[in-house]
Amino acid sequence: MNTAAALTAMAPEHLLLAGIVVLILLEIFAERSHAALPMAVAFVATAAGAAAWLGFTGWTGAPFPGQFVLTPPAAFAKAILLALAVPVLLFSKEDFGEGPFYPLFLASLYGVCLLASAESFLTLFLGIEIMSIPVYVLVLLGYRRPEAAEAALKYLVLSGTASASFLMGASLMYGSTGSLGLASFATALSSPDLLARTAVVMVVSAFFLKAAIVPFHGWAPDAYEAASVPSTAYMAVLVKAGVLVAAARVFGTAPVGESLVGLLVILPLVSIVWGNLTAMRQPGLRRMIAYSSIAHAGYLFFAFVGDGPTRFQAVVFYLAAYGVMNVLAFAALPANADDRERDRLENLKGLFHTHPFAALLIGMAMLSLAGIPPFPGFIAKFLIFKNVIAAGYTAWAVLGLVGSYLGIYFYLRVIQFMFMSPAAASSGHAPSRGIAMGASLLCLAGSIAIAFLPAFFLTRL
Repeated sequence: MNTAAALTAMAPEHLLLAGIVVLILLEIFAERSHAALPMAVAFVATAAGAAAWLGFTGWTGAPFPGQFVLTPPAAFAKAILLALAVPVLLFSKEDFGEGPFYPLFLASLYGVCLLASAESFLTLFLGIEIMSIPVYVLVLLGYRRPEAAEAALKYLVLSGTASASFLMGASLMYGSTGSLGLASFATALSSPDLLARTAVVMVVSAFFLKAAIVPFHGWAPDAYEAASVPSTAYMAVLVKAGVLVAAARVFGTAPVGESLVGLLVILPLVSIVWGNLTAMRQPGLRRMIAYSSIAHAGYLFFAFVGDGPTRFQAVVFYLAAYGVMNVLAFAALPANADDRERDRLENLKGLFHTHPFAALLIGMAMLSLAGIPPFPGFIAKFLIFKNVIAAGYTAWAVLGLVGSYLGIYFYLRVIQFMFMSPAAASSGHAPSRGIAMGASLLCLAGSIAIAFLPAFFLTRL
């Protein structure tokens, strides 16, 4: 493939790389540059536009054969993930506005984009590490809480363990199949060889660790709670999405045998139940979202039991619906100088009486995350469980649906606080204005598009 074609195929990545370089230069040569945020938004939005253009034109190619491939579904997946990053950048102004947050953010996004096009375990590992390493620092940035350093260390240990498991699985995969291509995973799935089966289990365990599936979830809520609001939103949405897109790339369209179904269903089912039950008792929004994301990771792993050809479509659509509503909840959250007070669910009491628009937006996000129709979350869950039933695993689908009903309680609890309780006397909340409101409106527009035009997205994935 010639250089022009290679540059075209990697246009979103190159635009992010250019943004990283520009933002680092701004950080070096300008002591206090207010241009960092608009520059970051411009580069990410342009990268999203480039990815969408590649998808709409049907551009297909492999600039690095066996390592990196671009297809229209991969391009649209990148466009969706990069579009989700834009509102996160916008409402980060309240916490950052300048400084190293933005080059680190774009560096991590670069890894997310690599994952959508990875064609080998080497490229996949590179993407996972590029995505993860900046996040350790993002947890620390802002330093609103003394627990931030401990939380960053815990996140580092979790990610390091996942990386070690992934590398061990990839090496065993090479030993059993003689290839590091992602296609070797399908070979290992159908192989009776113990080495191949061990490789599959190690790789799947790495994804479970990265996605915080029970019992590998232990420290994830600590990292979510101690990080700043934009960093938590990024971890809950983009990092989680990157991991699931990587898993979808690894599984491809290969059918999952009976022997692996238990591994792919039992722990995710426990995650659905445990995540929803534990979220009920959380006093803070970020910790509640952390346990909610554990439950949602469980729903997403159910997709791998379903029909192979529609697996990637179901995963990315769910990530889009889940991501836009999670970002909306964080973007609409009223500002507060005290980070702990801003996070307390008790302080959302009576929010509708003081800041009605923010309450309506957060309420919509909660209903969608609970899977209530006609919101996007309902369509996404329906698509996942429909595929599981179509694959013949009706009992597991029913158990997953029953587990998902547990989550309705704590989402409705937030709504009850906002709409049916008197205003908290000392909430200290100020309405989100300007750029944060713009981020909320972007998410609202995205959620409306997904809810009313699901076929538009599904036919392109």
